[in-house]
Amino acid sequence: MTEPLRTLLRRRGNDHQELTRQFETVTGHPWHAPGALPPRPDVSVIIPAHNVAYCLPAVLDALARQTIRAEVLVVDDASIDGTVTIARAHPAVDQVLRLPERLGAATARNVGAAAASATTIVFLDADMVLPPHVLADLAARARDDAVLIGFRHNIAYGTALPETPGIEADHRVRWRPPIGTRLMYSGIVLDRPVDGRPLDDTRDLFDLGYGRTYYDWDLPRMVVTALVAVPRHALFDVGGFDPEFGRLGWGMEDTHLGATLIAAGLLVIPLRQAVGFHLDPPDAATLWQAKLASWPATLHHYRSLLEAPAPRGRTAAFTAAAHRLLSRCEVLR
Repeated sequence: MTEPLRTLLRRRGNDHQELTRQFETVTGHPWHAPGALPPRPDVSVIIPAHNVAYCLPAVLDALARQTIRAEVLVVDDASIDGTVTIARAHPAVDQVLRLPERLGAATARNVGAAAASATTIVFLDADMVLPPHVLADLAARARDDAVLIGFRHNIAYGTALPETPGIEADHRVRWRPPIGTRLMYSGIVLDRPVDGRPLDDTRDLFDLGYGRTYYDWDLPRMVVTALVAVPRHALFDVGGFDPEFGRLGWGMEDTHLGATLIAAGLLVIPLRQAVGFHLDPPDAATLWQAKLASWPATLHHYRSLLEAPAPRGRTAAFTAAAHRLLSRCEVLR
């Protein structure tokens, strides 16, 4: 009988020291220092977009200022604002695809990945403004056996951007959970204040291998699609994102993708210098409450998938499904 995903995760370590040392030896460049240039940029950036006219111009302008040229695909998830108009007109964008109806970010990302041409797929949220070095840093370190994760610095709507995003603004770097409240992911209840440093305390995620946890965190939960680089072949092999998450609500599709890639043998490696500005919408508080309301359903679906066999060998099925949906999309650029 095929082993469940949960069982495989308990057998996967995350000691990526040999990979990072190899990069530093070959290039003479520190893993966490910005400025490395890939010998041959081979990156496609996939941006799922739904009603993001308030922030998309800044995001695309930042992509135009990157130190390497990357293929950029915007997949519009049935927006009703000016999102499509902005994407079609921007010189940084290579393709604009519009889904036939609202299907969720997981499906939008799958469609974008199927339409992309590069061997490394960078998933970038439509509200993430990247400093100029970030895509080059990801491309220079991309491997077919690793997931590279970046970080985000939340910026309130209408607030001026600092000169440099701070990595400690990301909750995976500095984490202060509530006391006396059941944490939704792990179910634990903390009885004392915690000034958590997940990235530091797990030694750049070394210690989250083999099914280990850090309070409410485990290795799959560190994979966040606000900014993450994934080998295209591995993404296809595990079947991409489960579209059911988008139908249920918000969250967990990136955690599940992380789990499937880890089970397939990929390491999860952070890039501390890959930090972007996450631009909050004008109605951030209302949207956040709506997201949290749907999280129990997506978390339940994720847990059910952990008991199912780990997905492998799904390239043909993934490609066929994505291209069926691509045939129904409007190609606007």
